[in-house]
Parts: sequence; C-alpha cells; structure tokens
Amino acid sequence: MEKSIEDIWKEGFLKSDALVAPKINNLYNKKSIHIIDKFKRMFKINLIAIVVFSFIFLIVTFFIGIPLMGVIFFVTLMTLVIINKKLLNGLEAINTGENSYQYLKTFNQWVKKQVAINKKMSTFLYPIVFISFILGFWFKDTEGIPLGERLVGEILIGFPDIYLIYGIPLIGIVIALLILGLLAFFGGRIYQWDLNLVYGRVFKKLEELMADIESLRS
Repeated sequence: MEKSIEDIWKEGFLKSDALVAPKINNLYNKKSIHIIDKFKRMFKINLIAIVVFSFIFLIVTFFIGIPLMGVIFFVTLMTLVIINKKLLNGLEAINTGENSYQYLKTFNQWVKKQVAINKKMSTFLYPIVFISFILGFWFKDTEGIPLGERLVGEILIGFPDIYLIYGIPLIGIVIALLILGLLAFFGGRIYQWDLNLVYGRVFKKLEELMADIESLRS
C-alpha cells in the first residue's frame, strides 16, 4: 500500500537516511535561519535607534536648559542598551548547524530569557524616566530661580495654607508617588505591549514554524 504524502514528509523529517529528509531538513533550516536573522537585524536596528535617540535627546536637553533630565535619561537608556547587547551576543552564539527544531527551541529559550530580563528592568525604567522629567523641569533655571520653586511660589499665592514638605506641596508628592507606583506596576505590561508591536509578526512566524515542525515530528 502506497504511503500518503504526509507519511512521506514525516518519515523524511525523522529519518536522516530517507531520500526526502535532506530537502525537508534543509527547507526548515533555511526558514529557521531566515526568521532568526530577521529578528537579529530588527534587534540591532532597535538598539542603534535607542543610542542615536539618547545622544540627540542629551544634546537637546543641554540646549534648552534641562541637562539633568538628559543625563539621567541617557544613562538609563545606555544601561538598557548595554544589557541587551550582551544578550544579543548570546544569541549570536547559537549554533546554526543544529537541526531546525533544536535551533528554534534554543532561540525561543533565548527570547524568553531576554523578555524576562527586560520586563524586570521595565519596572525601574519607566519610573526613572518619569523622575528624570520631573527633576529636569524642577531644576530648570528661570531667571536665576529653579522652575520648581517658581511654580511652588505661584501655588502659594493662590493656596497659602497648602502643606509643604521640604518646600514641596504634599499633594504634589502624593501624585508623583502614585504615578511612580503605577509605572512600576505596569512597566512589564508596557514593555510587553511595545515588544509585540515591534516583533509581533516575527514571533508569530516563529510559533507557526515550530508548530509545523512539531506536527511532523509527532
């Protein structure tokens, strides 16, 4: 009784000595390498974009008189880039000579590690960025007086009985802490949304390819 096409594909994929096995394995190897290479290119471009933006933002903040914001923002993003560059080096070390299924599994494990690390960093990243904006504008010089002090002075004119802590309205501190808490709590989710927006199509193709290979192996 003749074998079905599906049986031939399964046999060819599982047995290295079968006639069609090299072609099938080569096909999936090429697809695997193509997906991962595309991700690598996108990842590198993303890191370069962050570096360029950080430098431009740093220069701009010096010109408009809020250098503290630029410095904190720059250091934070550079730390993010350095950590992800090290993670990328680990991705580069993946052996492309492995079979396509093992290659994709190794890449998938790397992605999970990278996402987990960046999620943890996002818990601190977004609050730090928010703090950099607050401090940058607070200490911005306005005719010899920091902008923050000038704003507090304006508030005291309208609300002279407002409670201050170290010269800062208590209500302002409470609002800032609330925002920081929300950014820390939702930081991982914000990162995940951003990740899906940029790499969602690549990850979907990865899942589909792994599902195809697993169906052939079953």
